[in-house]
Amino acid sequence: MTEPRKSEDPSPHQLRSGLFVALEGGEGVGKSTQLRHLAASLEAAGFRVYHGREPGGTPLGEAVREILLDRTGLTIAPPAELLLMLTARAAFVSEVVGPALAQGAIFLADRFEGSTFAYQGYGRELDLATVRALNAFATGGVHPDLTIILDLPVEDGEVRQTEAGKTGDRIESGGRAFHERVRAGYHALAAGDTSVHLVEASGSVEEVHQRILAVLQPELECRILKREAIDR
Repeated sequence: MTEPRKSEDPSPHQLRSGLFVALEGGEGVGKSTQLRHLAASLEAAGFRVYHGREPGGTPLGEAVREILLDRTGLTIAPPAELLLMLTARAAFVSEVVGPALAQGAIFLADRFEGSTFAYQGYGRELDLATVRALNAFATGGVHPDLTIILDLPVEDGEVRQTEAGKTGDRIESGGRAFHERVRAGYHALAAGDTSVHLVEASGSVEEVHQRILAVLQPELECRILKREAIDR
C-alpha cells in the first residue's frame, strides 16, 4: 500500500493544485532509486509528497502485480496483460492518486500510463490507439502533469541488473528485441508530448537526480504559492 510521505516542515509549501509526476523507463535505469531521492529532496524543501508504484499501491493492485510479474512460468496473452495492468491502474487512481492530488500534494508514481504505452503498445505491439482508449477509461482521464523517462541503452540496463544480482521477472525476461521496442516506444512518446521528458540515466545517482530536478523545477515554480526554489 502507498504510505504518505510527510515533511518535517510544519508549514509545507502550498501548491495551486496537486502535481502528478510519473517516473518511467526501461529495466535497470534506476527509477525506484531516483524516486526515493526525489521524494526526499521535495520533502526537505517543505512539500507534501506521496508516492506509489505500478502495478500496485492498493490491495487489488498488489495482487495483480504478483500475477503479472512474479509468476514467471505463467503465459499471459498481450491483451490479457494489458487489461490486468489497467485493472490495477483503475484502483490506483481512485484509491491513491486521486485523493493525494485532491489534497494539493505532489504525487510521484513509479511507472504509470507511459509504461503501458511503451511495454504493451510498442513492446507487445498492441494497437496503440486501442491501448490509449482503454487507459483513458481506466484512469477516468487522470494524466501525469509531468512524465520523466530515464533513458539508458538496453544493454547498459542489462549490465546494471546483472551487477545488482537481480533476476528478471516475467516482463523483464521479454528478451532484447522486446526491450528495444520498449525503448523506441518511450522515445516516440517523448517526441509527441511536451509534458514527457527524456532524461539521460547514465552517471552517478546524484548526477541523474540533478537532471530530474532541472526538469521538475519549472513546473513547480508555476504552481507554488510560497515561491522558494528547491534546496539543491
